[in-house]
Amino acid sequence: MNIVFLGATSLGLQCCRLILENKLANISGIFTIPEKFEISYSEKPVKNINFADFHELGKEFGIPVTDVTGKMGSYSESIKSLKPDLIVVIGWYYKIPESILKIAPKGCVGMHASLLPLYRGGAPLVWAVINGEKKTGLSFFYLDSGIDNGDIIAQREIEILDKDNIKDILSKVNYAALDIINEFIPLIAEGKSPRIKQDDSLATYFPQRKPEDGLIDWSWDAKKIKDFIRAQTKPYPGAFTEINGKKITIWDADITEL
Repeated sequence: MNIVFLGATSLGLQCCRLILENKLANISGIFTIPEKFEISYSEKPVKNINFADFHELGKEFGIPVTDVTGKMGSYSESIKSLKPDLIVVIGWYYKIPESILKIAPKGCVGMHASLLPLYRGGAPLVWAVINGEKKTGLSFFYLDSGIDNGDIIAQREIEILDKDNIKDILSKVNYAALDIINEFIPLIAEGKSPRIKQDDSLATYFPQRKPEDGLIDWSWDAKKIKDFIRAQTKPYPGAFTEINGKKITIWDADITEL
């Protein structure tokens, strides 16, 4: 099976490398996004906090790597020329247009860090922790023209412990992602992978987050403030407050009974 891989994060890089090293499929081309890039929800270029450089991997395995700096649709012919059976999208920030979704006969698949149809949209892990969830998950699914609403191939449930911060949860997600890729890419190649429709009546949606969204509201109860802080600690920009006009970032917090 021939794959075109779209990725721009450390998770995407790990998954791409796993496919190559375990010989799960052939990758004929990689498309990636620069560390700073323009996107519709921000007036200024945004920085990819989880950025990974795919160019060295491309050199190592002799795979062409293309930086996406224009509209996704303008890369349709380039992707088509690579003759993919499957397009894999992991750690990506742009919506995939219909012109690309329809290229590969086995479809276009991606990862979303939630138990879809819950937490469709942006920053699902951060929102789950902010909202005090006790579990989250990872979904491997077929992309279509909607927002995270394609058929499910596989899911892994991930526990959110009280002691976990966002870095801990990202680590759990990475482990789950590699497990899913190793198991289900071969099944897709063989035409044996599951395809389960989502129940749209259960869907919830959350928006993308920006650094300025990390401002703490001290009228919240102690648990909500703690969850808000641990959801946005490193590698993210952090929750913050302002004292005498100075921004103070708070990386960790705990609750103590007096």
